[in-house]
Amino acid sequence: MLDKNLKICIVGLGLMGGSYAEALSSRGYEVGALARRSQTLDYAFQKGWITSGETEVTKEYIEKFDLFVFALYPHIFIEWIENYQQFFRPGTLITDVTGVKGSTVYKIQSILRPDVEFIAAHPMAGREKSGIEYADSGIFEAANYIVTPTEKNTEKAVAVCEELGRTLGFKSVSRLCPEKHDEMIGFLSQLTHCIAVSLMTCRDTDGFEKYTGDSFRDLTRIANINDEMWSELFLQNKEQLLKQMELFSGTFEKLKEAIENGDTEEMRALMRLSTERRKNFNREEGTKK
Repeated sequence: MLDKNLKICIVGLGLMGGSYAEALSSRGYEVGALARRSQTLDYAFQKGWITSGETEVTKEYIEKFDLFVFALYPHIFIEWIENYQQFFRPGTLITDVTGVKGSTVYKIQSILRPDVEFIAAHPMAGREKSGIEYADSGIFEAANYIVTPTEKNTEKAVAVCEELGRTLGFKSVSRLCPEKHDEMIGFLSQLTHCIAVSLMTCRDTDGFEKYTGDSFRDLTRIANINDEMWSELFLQNKEQLLKQMELFSGTFEKLKEAIENGDTEEMRALMRLSTERRKNFNREEGTKK
């Protein structure tokens, strides 16, 4: 369990920041927050998720905390560090929730004061809604948490970040370097969102809801998408995402050709391989309660 004496500040109280605040406060941690709107802070106060909060960044408030969690868009996170890092106490540890690492981690670490350490993390959890009113720490229970250390990180900071993931209630905590993280996320998350968006926009869907079954609903669940956030993430990870899209396109074309040619054996071979690989996920899903 994370040191109970740590004072934690969440910067950005949306879906993810709010969920962190709920999880940590419910486990007895002192949690503060910075948010753009006073209404957001009021909501968190009413829920009992924070004990303090501010809409303005001040030295007096920032220096109260030992650990900061940045739940901001990547470019806003970088701007925040550029503008306010002088307010951190020496020895402060900061982490994040951003979905792309290569373009963020090295930039932050290159501009950050040497007496403050940034250890990046990615909670693989979320919803198709945004805003603190949709925050729910329950989204962490069956989810994965990835820590992405670099050579600039100390083992102590990495251990604290991993312990944060376990304290939040994540099912699995793992490590990846930023480059490997972005490759994996390009395939497992960003590509799937691209597929869902393509399915919903490739033809007029007016009236489809009256005829569809679970397959279309399941495949397009994530098509209800935050366009501002995801377009930024796609471009931040452009090189890797395009590679994964090419990989998918090649296999999709292979299946298309098998159908065109009436090649039953090729179709069945792809389906058997798909079924076999899906079993690994089936076992994981079977552990969810």
